[in-house]
Parts: sequence; structure tokens; C-alpha cells
Amino acid sequence: MGNMNEVGEVRSGRRRFLQVGAAAGGGLLIGFILPGCDRKESDRKEPPPEKAVGQAATAVSDRAPGLAPNAFIRIDRQGIVTLVMHKVEMGQGTYTSMPMLIAEELGVDLAKVKLEHAPADNNLYSDPLLGGQVTGGSTSVRGAWKPLREAGAAARAVLVQAAAQQWNVAADTCQVANGVVTHNSGKTAHYGELVDAAAKLTPPKAIALKDPSTYNLIGKKHARLDSPIKVDGSAQFGIDAKLPNMGIAAVAACPIIGGKLKAVDPRKALAIKGVREVIKLESAVAVVADHMWAAKQGLAALEPQWDAGPNANVSTRSIVADMMAKSQGAGAVATDKGNAAKELQSGRKIEAIYEAPFLAHATMEPMNCAVDLRADGCDLYCGTQVPSLAQGAAAKLTGLPLEKVKVHNFYLGGGFGRRLEVDYVMQAVALAKAQAKPGPLKVVWSREEDIQHDMYRPYYVDRIAAKLDDKGYPRAWFHRVTGSSIMSRFAPPAVKNGVDPDAVEGAADLQYSIPELRVEYLRHEPPVPTAFWRGVGPTHNVFVVESFVDELAQAAKQDPVAYRRALLDKSPRLLAVLNLAAEKAGWGKPVAAVAGRKVGRGVSCQFAFGTYMCQIVDVSVGGDGDVKVHRVVCALDCGQAVNPDGIVAQMEGGIVFGLTGALWGEITLDKGRVMQTNFGDYRVMRMNEAPPIEVHIVASRDDPGGIGEPGTAGVAPALCNAIYAATGQRIRKLPVATALKKA
Repeated sequence: MGNMNEVGEVRSGRRRFLQVGAAAGGGLLIGFILPGCDRKESDRKEPPPEKAVGQAATAVSDRAPGLAPNAFIRIDRQGIVTLVMHKVEMGQGTYTSMPMLIAEELGVDLAKVKLEHAPADNNLYSDPLLGGQVTGGSTSVRGAWKPLREAGAAARAVLVQAAAQQWNVAADTCQVANGVVTHNSGKTAHYGELVDAAAKLTPPKAIALKDPSTYNLIGKKHARLDSPIKVDGSAQFGIDAKLPNMGIAAVAACPIIGGKLKAVDPRKALAIKGVREVIKLESAVAVVADHMWAAKQGLAALEPQWDAGPNANVSTRSIVADMMAKSQGAGAVATDKGNAAKELQSGRKIEAIYEAPFLAHATMEPMNCAVDLRADGCDLYCGTQVPSLAQGAAAKLTGLPLEKVKVHNFYLGGGFGRRLEVDYVMQAVALAKAQAKPGPLKVVWSREEDIQHDMYRPYYVDRIAAKLDDKGYPRAWFHRVTGSSIMSRFAPPAVKNGVDPDAVEGAADLQYSIPELRVEYLRHEPPVPTAFWRGVGPTHNVFVVESFVDELAQAAKQDPVAYRRALLDKSPRLLAVLNLAAEKAGWGKPVAAVAGRKVGRGVSCQFAFGTYMCQIVDVSVGGDGDVKVHRVVCALDCGQAVNPDGIVAQMEGGIVFGLTGALWGEITLDKGRVMQTNFGDYRVMRMNEAPPIEVHIVASRDDPGGIGEPGTAGVAPALCNAIYAATGQRIRKLPVATALKKA
């Protein structure tokens, strides 16, 4: 359990900094550095943030030479608290949960906390867990859990000091509530009245954080702060960006992966009213118009000729054949305990091959980016999970200094890892640069363009085997993961000794007690561009591991839950969520009958993103192989729950996202082309198909785990194990619809 009464130290030259100063225009500024991101001014490689935040940074740095804080809280004379947010909001709820951390320690109403998007700056706003200005990996609350509370506590401390000095009383005779400092004598002062005096003070060296038993916000349900503006339509997403005289571009990239544009006749497109020009790039063509409809009509009128390039004969069949052959070779060792290879040479052995397909992200908001490129600078208007990478890519393409490129970030209409990439930003900048008549340009991809030119969740081939002891439990375990390495491209230093840590997450760190264990990773790069997909590596590893554990339970003729319980003697937190889910789902009781259909119930366990989880799924299967999901029960231990309402929402959304991928998700290729085009053939779960989802959160005082991705990663094996319970058919190759159809 976590410390019940934490104390954060303000340390110079070490892991964490907290400084106070005067904000631009008056008021109090709290500047702090997130852990793992300590940088001195001399280390800075990128420019300071935009004007308002830059002034604040200067105010802090003036008081602490050599310090470059990378996150800021301002409190103005009206008592309004502004957090410069180093994360983006793409539906995960961080714009509610992270302000809750500040408000809890500061002692203010959550309605008093406002947010500003942080500008692009990889030094100032680097994530402590990801090493860059990145929103992803279910790290937002995990990384900010202590720093944001410490910053709020530091602000509270100097505000109390300021009041105590004015009243000539001891600070420990003052209390704080709802943004007001109160003395035992009854004297009161609002924060806004104290900020100027507080800005001249130094926070105490040791700042006591609140005891969890006194929390007013943390651990309590709170409605999303951004829901009202998303409901009334006033929330601004990247696709909403508008600039004077802005052109709108519809774009078509070469339909063959790796192909080029050979030729295009622009005359038919230019004859359409509203079309301004046709722009040719090396591998794409775009039509710029006054509005989107004219741009789409113009693009439809074009008849581009394409050079197919080296991938004209690439198909899913050829890619998988290559991977199957490759997967038979030895891989880099991710985990090696005992001598699994030797153990597996004799005795009772179970082995299997699992496959997981390419998957598209299909975000609600298709890719888009508006660019205002001028001789003296470039402004980007988009939703991105990586503002500093977008800034750097634009600077490189334009030849402008980094500080001349500004990123104006918006709400993201879904990220799921797709907006960790900057290909769509680079394309928009290239088109803006190629315009015959310079001016603001917004590029919007159609849904077809979005699905056919995505960067996909990798295809994986997994070879897995286990030797069972005389009681039917695994004595030795071997798992080889074969697939592309996203980290080798996205963050090369993370790949050590040939092992991509993302590709093996959920496989290399098993919670089950197995004496002999070996996990390998074998890199194989197909011609298909790959990227992170919500749930990342665990989306396939948990599917493989938990499906295979079910196979072992079947071979041992044991109940799947009882079998897992026996293997979790050294993982009490995972065992606890398994027991909770089994209780809530009524494990051991009959599944509700559905007329004319076979019914079954399946289970899966996982530890990923710092969160322990169990999911249990009830399904029915029709005679034609159609699957209906009737119920999902999810139990999780994510440490301290900051906003339980947000956690439930993330589990529900993640589970639906995962069910969609498991049931129907599949990107296939033929002659170098992606065959899926829109939601007609890249199906997503509809509202009437979504099952009731129960979420049960284990009360905990441990530091928070991740929330955005675990739900997606854990549902596929529970679903497939339920299908096996109903039909006796084991699904080792996703998606379910294809597997059952072929059966």
C-alpha cells in the first residue's frame, strides 16, 4: 500500500523542482519539472513556449537561475487557477482527472480550474514516463500523479504563508477550503487576495500531501468537465479550424503501398466551380477548393495514373507466408527463467500458433491538418498526440527555425495511437508549400483515404508451447512473438538487445507461477506501415496468453477460473480481481439460455499499463456463426482511482473498441492495395450491438495505474474463450467473424 501521508521535497538539481514567482500581469505562478525531465537552461535544444507561458517561465527562471520548469500553474487575482496542460484530450478524460489532482491539494472547487493547451516544446513539456511531449501509453495520470499534487500543495503552502504573515499568526493555525484561507480567529482571505504576496515567498522544503482519508475530490465520481461543450458543439477539434481565405484540400495517395504518382490531367477538376488548383506530390494528388464539396468533386473528376512500385504483388497471403517462415527462427530473448527449451523436449507438451491481423484506427475524426505557411513562419492547426514531433517535422520540411513553427492543438476526435504519427501533418505542409498561390490550407482525408492509408496495428504470428506437470499445470513455457517493431522507428533507444518492449508487453512479464519460462521477440517488417493501436502490444499478447491458458485448462480438464487461481499464488492483486469478476459474473452458474443459439462464458486476466484486470464475457453463437455479446464484467485494480466515473467510461469505451477489433477488425491486402474502404467493409460495433458492461473497481491506495488501454487489451481472449465454451471451437486467428466463417 502507498504511504498514507506523503511528503514531497523541493530539491534543487535532483528529481523534482517546485518554484513560485509572479505570473505575467500579476498573480501567482507555480513552476515545476516533471520527474525524469530535469533540464537546465543550458540543455535546452528547443525554443520556449508561446508568449503567455514564456513570460511565466521567465518569471520563475528569474528567481531560480538555470531552472527551466516544464509545467505551470497560474492563480490570478480572481482566484482562477490555470493549468498549462502538457497532455492532449482525445476522449480519455484527462482534462478532468488531472485538474482534480491540482484542486485536491490546492483546496479549490474544481470549477475554478481552467486549462490551456501547452505549446509544442519537447524540453518543457516532456512526459516523465515516455521521454517526450507525448500523450499515449496510458501514462497521463500515472506520470502526473505526484508532481501535480505537489504543485498544488506548494501553492497552498505559500498562500497560507501569505495570509499568516498578513495576520501575524502561525501558519499552522490556518486552514484552507474552497479557495479561502481561514484563521482560528475567524479571519478569512480569498486566494485572489493573497496571490501577489504569495508570489514573493519560497515554498517550504518539505510539503506535506493530504492524507487520502481527507480527500474531497480524488476517489469521488465527477462529471467530465469537457462534456457540456462537446454536447453543445462549441468544442473545437482540428477539423473545425478556420482561417481567412483558407483553401480546403481533398487528397488521394497512391492506392498501392509504396507507389508513386505517374501522371494526372487537372483540366476536369479545374472546370468545377470553386476549385482553385490541383497539386501533385511524389505519391499523391490533391484538389484545393473554396469548400470541401468542390474539393471532393474535383478529386473525383481526376483520373490519376499510378506507378505501382515494388509492392504491386504484395498480398495478405504473401505477407503471412513470409512471417510464418520467419517465425521458425530464433528470436531475441525478452525473458529467460530456468531452461524452458530443455524441459519442452520431453513430457506432455501443448503447442499452438496464433495470429492477429493488421488493424486500422478508424478514428471518429479523420486525419486533418490546417497549415498557414509564410516566409516568416508556419502555424499548424490540428489535433496531435505529439505536438513537438509535428513541430519538428514541419520545421524540417519548410527549412524554418523550430521556433518559427507554432502548433495550435485542439481536442482530438479519437487518437488510439493514430495521432502519434505525423504523416498527415507532413503531407499538409508539403501541399501548403507546393501551392501556386500561397495561403492557409486545410487538408482533410476522406474516410476511404483514412482507412486505406492508415498506419496499421502490426500483423503478429505467435508460436507458443507449454509442458504440463502431472497435475496439468505448466512446468515450462515458451512464447515467440514475430512482428514489426514500432519502437525501433518511434523510439529506437527503447529497443535493447533486439527486443522491442512494446511487442512483448503482456507476454514477457507473466503473473502466473511457471518454473521455466522463455519469451523471444523476432522482428519482421512487412511492406505495410505499422503504428501503435489502442492497447498496443498487449492487444495481441494478452489474446495469445489468455487463450492458451484456457487451452491448458482444457487439457488439464479443469475449470478455467480455478486453473488460473492455482497459478496466481504470487500475484495477489491479480488473483483478487479474478475472484471479484468471477463473483460478480456468477461464474459457475449457468449462462442465460438464448433460443436457437449456443451460449458460453469466458474469462481472461492481465497485468498491463500498471493495472490488474479480469474480464468475463457471456456470448451466444447462432447456427450461421454470428456472435452476440450479452454481457461483459470487468474487475480491475488500478491503484488509487482518481475519478471513478472516468475509469468506468474508459473501460466501457476500451471494451467496445476491443470487441470491434476482435469480432470484425481486419485489414487485408491484394496487389499492394488495402481492400477495406469504409465502415461498410471495416465494421465497427453499433450502439444496438454493444453489450451491458459492468465495471468493478478495487479500492486501493497504491499509485495509479493506466486506464486508457487495458480494457481494449483484455476483452478479445475472454470473448474467444466464451465462444469455445459455447461451440467447442478454439479461435487462434482473429477476427472472430472470419474464423467462424471459414469453419
